Amino acid sequence: MSNLRSGTLLGHPKGLFLLFGTELWERFSYYAMRAILVLYLTDKTINGGLGWSTQDALNLYGIYTGLVYITPLIGGWIADNFLGQRRSIIIGGVLMALGQFTLALPNSMVDPHSVTAFYLGLGLLIIGNGMFKPNISTMVGDLYEDGDNRRDGAFTIFYMGINLGSLLAGIIAGAASAAYGWKAGFLTAGIGMVISLVTQMVFAERLLGNIGKEPAAKRAAAMNKSGKQEPLTKQERDRMKVIMIMGLFVVIFWAGFEQAGGLMNIFSQQYTDRMIGSFEVPAAWFQSLNPFFVITLAPIIASIWVKMGPKEPSSPIKFAMGLFFLAVGFLCMIGAVMQQGGDLTVKTSMMWLVGAYFFHTLGELCLSPIGLSMVTKLAPLRLASLMMGAWFGFNAIANYVAGIIGSQVGEAGPMAIFSGIAIAATIAGVLLLLCSNQLIRWMHGAEGKVVEEEATDAKPVEA
Repeated sequence: MSNLRSGTLLGHPKGLFLLFGTELWERFSYYAMRAILVLYLTDKTINGGLGWSTQDALNLYGIYTGLVYITPLIGGWIADNFLGQRRSIIIGGVLMALGQFTLALPNSMVDPHSVTAFYLGLGLLIIGNGMFKPNISTMVGDLYEDGDNRRDGAFTIFYMGINLGSLLAGIIAGAASAAYGWKAGFLTAGIGMVISLVTQMVFAERLLGNIGKEPAAKRAAAMNKSGKQEPLTKQERDRMKVIMIMGLFVVIFWAGFEQAGGLMNIFSQQYTDRMIGSFEVPAAWFQSLNPFFVITLAPIIASIWVKMGPKEPSSPIKFAMGLFFLAVGFLCMIGAVMQQGGDLTVKTSMMWLVGAYFFHTLGELCLSPIGLSMVTKLAPLRLASLMMGAWFGFNAIANYVAGIIGSQVGEAGPMAIFSGIAIAATIAGVLLLLCSNQLIRWMHGAEGKVVEEEATDAKPVEA
């Protein structure tokens, strides 16, 4: 695996916490910039904004987030075949830092080319993200030997870093922008990226050993007796089928979950009684419930998976649990709509929203980090980062579908959409339970499950 022998922390290799820190500050950088992007574009030029229309700004935001999810496919392939993961995340980090600092350049320095500089900054961020995002996640999987039951718990801890970064980002970038102008917000994002890079460069050699140094395709070829790449075996093809099928269920989950930023945000703004005594809770604060719940629940869930040991549920069962939790969250939203009784002037209790975010977060923790972990277990070595990039591609599709669903609220009404998502998530969860044995069979023991079924089925194909 590597010359990694640097000891453990909380039962995991110390390298996990280095990757946790690297990802935390990279996600801080990403979300800090994302939090102020549309506000900066639509603000009047007199206030230092670009003076765009809301529609133009949202269109650009959609294109930007779409490209951010698609470029990891290319970055994963480059890392697998040429650069290796360690080099790729450093190159990606440098490009992203340059992108953030380009956005932060004072208008007086870049006029009359401020829009050109803005596009250059975004371009650097998109390319850098493609190099960084799939490779850091793949390296978390490389810390663990095949069959190590700590892996799902490790990805849950890693996931906590992502959410800690996003929680800090909105607060710090928002405060910096309010006090010193938009460019200060972009500057904080750039500083976050530099912290991520420095953390990685200072500690990687000691805590990661050889992990991520050599391109995966080169490692895979060296492991073959012939010294060259062989075609995919039946076992590898079966495992890739599992990734693709599970990806379809991921689209259903995220298409519902992503209503948090749109439909549920509007519901909290317009139809929720947000008064605590004489204080009105800002609607935007409800957006912080999800990262707050992730940070508080992730260590508990990670430790539950480790404590269950061999009895730990397989990935398909965890995914089904995630879909059921999503449905329960939307039952809370149905309760809120029923409390209104069809009268839109009635304000509903904010506890419905808190309950919805709580169950949605439980679902997310059963599905999102588990999905990242599953890809590292199932993807053929030489395609590890490419398949991680494809996994993020499913998120891109889900975000697009979520936008279509949310835009129907005017015609269908919130009751139809909340109940529709709850029913769809329940049906998807039941379907997944029904086909989970077949999926486990196709995993060929990657999670140490149902080896006896495999034996009765057919002789396992050697990789």
